[in-house]
Amino acid sequence: MPRKRTEFPSRSRRGDGSVYQRKDGRWVGEATVGLRPDGGRDRRFVYADTREEAQAALRKLLHERDKGLLADPGKQTVSQFLTAWLEDVVKPSLRPQTYRSYSGVVNKHITPALGRIRLTKLSPQHLQRFYREKQDEGLTRTVRLCHSVLHRSLGQATKWGLIPRNPASLVDPPKVPQKEFRPLSPEQAGRLLEAAEGDRFYALYVLAITCGLRQGELLGLTWENVDLDKGTLQVRYQLQWVKKEAQKSGNREEPTWVLTEPKSAKSRRTVTLPQVAAQALRKHRIQQVAEKLKMGEIWQDLGFVFTTPIGTPQDASNLRRTSFQPLLERAGVPRIRFHDLRHTCATLLLTQGVHPKVVQEQLGHSQISLTLDTYSHVLPSLQQEAANEMDKMFGKNTVGKDGAALG
Repeated sequence: MPRKRTEFPSRSRRGDGSVYQRKDGRWVGEATVGLRPDGGRDRRFVYADTREEAQAALRKLLHERDKGLLADPGKQTVSQFLTAWLEDVVKPSLRPQTYRSYSGVVNKHITPALGRIRLTKLSPQHLQRFYREKQDEGLTRTVRLCHSVLHRSLGQATKWGLIPRNPASLVDPPKVPQKEFRPLSPEQAGRLLEAAEGDRFYALYVLAITCGLRQGELLGLTWENVDLDKGTLQVRYQLQWVKKEAQKSGNREEPTWVLTEPKSAKSRRTVTLPQVAAQALRKHRIQQVAEKLKMGEIWQDLGFVFTTPIGTPQDASNLRRTSFQPLLERAGVPRIRFHDLRHTCATLLLTQGVHPKVVQEQLGHSQISLTLDTYSHVLPSLQQEAANEMDKMFGKNTVGKDGAALG
């Protein structure tokens, strides 16, 4: 009795496998996954008791083949490796926005330029030329992101023993000027909060300026992590909006929200609330209860502190467009990014003499060097104040610029 062979359903390309039943009744999935060293076809087989199980096993085999996991390491391309790395390393362990950012730069920039090169043949010269070409296109910041992705992924390839060394560590990426930020002065910050009184997000702006929370941390804040009796809040999550394929809308993507871990381990922190922030949150909670009663069954009680009028998570871009930017205009302050409110908090704390270590913990920076480097523009004035304090203590016989004694 001849064996029954059926081409694998939903796949019509040659070499994409077939499923058939043996004489003993077992089902077999068969597919070509590449070439052997002698040039012959490398065929793999999977076995199962039913046709459905064989089809499922064959789908897994083809998926692994397409990602390059079954290829001879010496023949695996950069594209195959990066595809597997994104799915198996980045997607399970990093934030959705990070995965989306990495995937975008891989598909749009790295794969078209370097994807066909064998992983074992990728050299520093390949990368340096790629960086230069992208920089010639005016994509300096994109080059930095490409370098970050390549350095991280190729480091993983080194750990796995796929390549002897990381070629990205031997390449100098272009330097990118540090992003400029414009913190508000104390007077400007006061005008902004004064203009925000009556806005349903007043408490959010108070927290941003007085506590330095990131926008995602503010929108991901839940009431269970706020203790108004103790005057503290815990940063445990941040809200992110990611785009996913809509089931009934063709290729159009619809955003959906997710709660993710904070940016770093240090970002998981407990923040002591100033009285102005605690009072704003108490008022905000009363207002939210009134909104909940007004909306009735429409209200979705998900526990978030800052929500839409029906209790659902607030979209960050919508907040900036409908509330934050109009608020800046009403207050008559410069047009800044929302993240500059965080910089405003740090700058105000440092200029008031708060120790940089305390500021680091307040902001949730991973290292104090990040705090010092980011706000180095504040340090000269602090150093001058320190010098003045020393003069006050020990400068009795010091002569000033006008010749008069300072003591």
